[in-house]
Amino acid sequence: MRGREKFEKYYKIILILYYMVNYLPKAIRKKILVWFRNTTGNKGLVLRYVLLKSLAKSMGKNVSVHPSVFLFHVENLTIGNNVSLHPMCYIDAAGEIFIGNDVSIANGCTIMSSTHNYEDLNIPIKDQKETLKKVIIYDNVWIGARATILAGINIKSGAIVGANSVVTKETNENEIVAGCPAKVIKNRQG
Repeated sequence: MRGREKFEKYYKIILILYYMVNYLPKAIRKKILVWFRNTTGNKGLVLRYVLLKSLAKSMGKNVSVHPSVFLFHVENLTIGNNVSLHPMCYIDAAGEIFIGNDVSIANGCTIMSSTHNYEDLNIPIKDQKETLKKVIIYDNVWIGARATILAGINIKSGAIVGANSVVTKETNENEIVAGCPAKVIKNRQG
């Protein structure tokens, strides 16, 4: 049975857990989410889903957050339906992150929605303010292992980001990009 079928089969139970968890204060739910970060198996998947659904800006159905995914500023995170976040991903939604439907984010990916300012030569870079920039990952996107998506980037529908790529520019629909910085390899339509 595929994950989607399992999710639908147990969706009523998952919703009950979700409503129960919502009675807990937000700060406690955040701590519990971190506490269950490395829990394996279906138990871990369900607990992370329920907690993240209660904390995120919006959360669709059948979202699979695998063990060892590091999530920050989840209140600015929107995730659609049928999304998978594989182990060792680092996602910081300080500037807001939107992930559409049917998106697969492979192991070890980083998605950042903030960047350091560095223009003032009289202030150490680490002490300068951050700039927050929304990241949008549209529907039907595959992000390969250890890819990095920088702040302010849009990954358009149907795009594929190759493994170990650093995406510094917006992609077009159905493009395959790879490299550091990521460049267009080809278009999926031909």
